[in-house]
Amino acid sequence: MTVQLPISALVPTRHRSLPLARTLNSLAQQSSQPIEMIIVDGSDDDETQRLCQSSIPGLLTQIKYYRATEIGAATQRNQAIDRATQEFIWLMDDDILLEPECLARLWDALQSSPFIGGVNAMITNQRYLPPGRISRTLFQFLHGKVEKSYAGKCIGPALNLLPEDDHTLPEIVSVDWLNTTCALYRREALPTPLFSANFVGYSLMEDVTLSLIVGKHWKLANARTARIFHDSQPGDHKNNPAILAKMELVNRHFVMTRILERQNLRDYLNLTILQLFEIAALLQDIKGWRSLPAVLSGKINGLAQILRTEQLESTPK
Repeated sequence: MTVQLPISALVPTRHRSLPLARTLNSLAQQSSQPIEMIIVDGSDDDETQRLCQSSIPGLLTQIKYYRATEIGAATQRNQAIDRATQEFIWLMDDDILLEPECLARLWDALQSSPFIGGVNAMITNQRYLPPGRISRTLFQFLHGKVEKSYAGKCIGPALNLLPEDDHTLPEIVSVDWLNTTCALYRREALPTPLFSANFVGYSLMEDVTLSLIVGKHWKLANARTARIFHDSQPGDHKNNPAILAKMELVNRHFVMTRILERQNLRDYLNLTILQLFEIAALLQDIKGWRSLPAVLSGKINGLAQILRTEQLESTPK
């Protein structure tokens, strides 16, 4: 028997009716389902709307469809939560496949302690890998100390690392941050607005920002046995290395300075070293060399934006 839980699922989407259909069909197979799903669609066509108005066998969740008033992952989630009616908020991507009992296990993990504000699922095809010698040295430098594992941590200049999929670990593992691919939150733990206006378009690192804000007052956890496959889809936002490089620098600087409040000389040194490490990593193959000019251009533009922003904020009004 399917159980409906007091959850509002929030799904931003754009031109992804086929992967969204697969997501909804996997949800229909769950023993626990949310009462409602708020879909905010930025598509130029009606395919997603027709999907949302169709009947999906086994799906008890009420689908509420809305057109986006502004396009972007973060802003579409903001639009969605304004229409949510339930006490728990499930942030979902439109291209995930839920394994059996995923939502039930997320729910159980969140209910296991009144001090847990949010939990996320294990992404089976995006896993933490133990760092090699060079990466481990970098992590140790950025973190300022040695850790047996850096899984699930957010270290140095907001470098966020995935949780570890290890069967020897408990089912509920404490982490520093949660992704928005599949995360369940207590609504009372969430800020208003959900995401800052700083995050536009692809909204890189908006999930880190949100969970770090929640984590200041609540515990965060990875529900290791709640599992999903992330059927990540191509998109224009992923095809422009200059835009991604700029966004990565600008947004990481924002998280480092405004959310983590790491603003001393050592923090900026860590951020610089991380950026140089990312650029050096491109030089390992031909594809990386080809993208190098665009990445460098993006980093320079990102630095210019950071300097302009800081200058404006330091100017007396």
